[in-house]
Amino acid sequence: MAQETKKGAVALFPPELVTDLVNKTKGRSSLAALCAARPIPFNGAQDFTFTMDKEIDVVAESGKKSAGGFTTTPRIIKPLKVEYSARISDEFKYASESVRLDYLQAFNEGFAAKLARGIDLMAFHGVNPRKATASDVIGDNCFEKQITQKVEFDTESGNPDTAVEDAIALVQGAENEVTGMVMAPSYRAKLAKLTDTQGRRLFPELGWGNTPGAINGLPVQSNPTLAFNQSKILALVGDFAKSFRWGYARAVSLEVIEYGNPDNDEEAGDLKGCNQVLLRSEAYLGWAILDSASFARVDEKAGE
Repeated sequence: MAQETKKGAVALFPPELVTDLVNKTKGRSSLAALCAARPIPFNGAQDFTFTMDKEIDVVAESGKKSAGGFTTTPRIIKPLKVEYSARISDEFKYASESVRLDYLQAFNEGFAAKLARGIDLMAFHGVNPRKATASDVIGDNCFEKQITQKVEFDTESGNPDTAVEDAIALVQGAENEVTGMVMAPSYRAKLAKLTDTQGRRLFPELGWGNTPGAINGLPVQSNPTLAFNQSKILALVGDFAKSFRWGYARAVSLEVIEYGNPDNDEEAGDLKGCNQVLLRSEAYLGWAILDSASFARVDEKAGE
């Protein structure tokens, strides 16, 4: 069994738990499923989008060459800290190693789910997941504020398949690729109900709440975080593979705190006085939308 290692006063997850965390995050986050994570330096990273502005030039023999030119646009990926804390009985300190590992595994699974959901909430909407309000730390670094290419969808009479095609056309019209789509469950349900002229379902693979990994060859994710807090975004299409970046900047840490009121819960009181300890896990992660023109939204029609 792997032993906990120490780094100052912080105990790091055993290696097998870190692997478990990353796998669970990929499995539960739509963005993680559509775009592989990349390591991020703790002090941040700067990516550049690179565009050659003109087409190639035919040059006659002994002819003059003309200027081409290119444009580079920097995008900063600066990691931010997220945390989750939970109080448990101080019997944790006196339990056997196997029992303590059970606690860590349970906490790890819960944190993985919350972290996965949080990545999507922050990158889609720019909110602090716990408070469900806009985060000054995140600012405009989110799809809801950066993606301006939109298709309005009438939820009563609109065709969801046509709306997706129109959104894809916006992206491809700017000579960009579409590598994936994220949709709200309500939009998935509308696609599932579409039928042809003979009453046969156009997307039978979506029946009974199913969400396949791909539709018509396009990787697709259904995620309730897209409609979080009554957002008007019903679907998001674009180049998640090349025009979105995300990743971790530091190993996920677990700290066992025995004294004080570290979660600022006045009602719960002092840990020692309540025979409790607090498990606190932190992660540093960052993301960036490298090219907003590589994405388009299907939004609920205004006024509905």
